[in-house]
Amino acid sequence: MGDGINDAAAIKAADVGISVDNAVDITKESAKMILTEKDLMVLRDGVLEGRKIYANIIKYIKMTASSNFGNMFSVLVACVFLPFLPMLPIHILLLNLIYDISCTAIPWDNVDAEFLSKPRKWDAGSIGKFMGWIGPTSSVFDITTYALMFYIICPAVVGAPFSRLADPGQIALFIAIFHAGWFVESMWSQTLVIHMIRTPKVPFIQSRASLSVILLTFTGIAVLTIIPFTPFGEAIGLAALPPVYFAWLALTIVLYMVLATIFKMIFIKLYGELL
Repeated sequence: MGDGINDAAAIKAADVGISVDNAVDITKESAKMILTEKDLMVLRDGVLEGRKIYANIIKYIKMTASSNFGNMFSVLVACVFLPFLPMLPIHILLLNLIYDISCTAIPWDNVDAEFLSKPRKWDAGSIGKFMGWIGPTSSVFDITTYALMFYIICPAVVGAPFSRLADPGQIALFIAIFHAGWFVESMWSQTLVIHMIRTPKVPFIQSRASLSVILLTFTGIAVLTIIPFTPFGEAIGLAALPPVYFAWLALTIVLYMVLATIFKMIFIKLYGELL
């Protein structure tokens, strides 16, 4: 660091040469960085901002990779055992659209002080490990939701199990309720995983997301939960869900968060860090 002609050679040879805006021209041209304020704390702030940006990038990559892997694994399992598609293409597109809109707030998310305390190295292999551990967690509850909808909720609404239905209208209603049930559960689990994965701590208690992340994620959940009760939901093949479904949904989400926390702790123990 310097501002005189005699500093130019050292600044040029340094990994990071720093000068100031009132330095001589040759020194400024040799520098990698030029300070426009008389305050070295801008360097510290720049380093911390870089680490924060990296943290939020890796959050998005890991949470999106794991949630998409889990959802596609769930679809694969459902296609083997169900006599109809578990979700239509329009449902998947709409689900991903609302989820991606929720994720647009992640660049402004809070980052734990512990993560910012030291530099991190990019490790592509960590993404695959993370996806393999956390992704199937949501699949467990996707599959329980399949069973709940197929054997309990849908037969209760329609009045008979799927195998005994002959009327096309009843069959269509059964499938529409099933689609709506998994549509809503997928959004809840896929969005709440943002809060589970963004920190190794207990979410909402030990580490809270930024206000923008909280607002967008819970707005996305609310909007998607309402869709099956609207004419738009009916137009895309969804049907209104009975009140008892939401009691089962609450239990499913609580158990999902508990299991995700356990898997998160195991992952940290095995690999040293979450992100």
